[in-house]
Amino acid sequence: MPKAHIQTPDGSKITIEGGAAEIASIVKQIQSPTFSFKAARRITRAAQANRDRKKQQSASDRVANLKEEGFFNQPKSLSAVATELEKSGYLYPVTTLSGVMLGLVQRRILTRVKKDGLWAYGKR
Repeated sequence: MPKAHIQTPDGSKITIEGGAAEIASIVKQIQSPTFSFKAARRITRAAQANRDRKKQQSASDRVANLKEEGFFNQPKSLSAVATELEKSGYLYPVTTLSGVMLGLVQRRILTRVKKDGLWAYGKR
């Protein structure tokens, strides 16, 4: 498979591997007078930062999202919260969630009531 090696004005080295037509197209774009390596890199970094921001949701953010979806309209136990998060693919032990839930109660995002000797969490 054909390869092209390009060195940018700032010293970065780029290796392009693909079909001859693909390589020719990319080289033509790079040689265009309107192409800017800095602008291309800035877009890439901005897109990466946006992706990272989406990935960095904490457990408390995810529980707060459940509140916004109406999950806490009726008080829920800690195990019910863990089960609901598992449905979305987020696995948290109940021991981790207890601290998260207490923090949300202290920040007045959720409330808690004692029900049959266990704490149940609901919307404020």
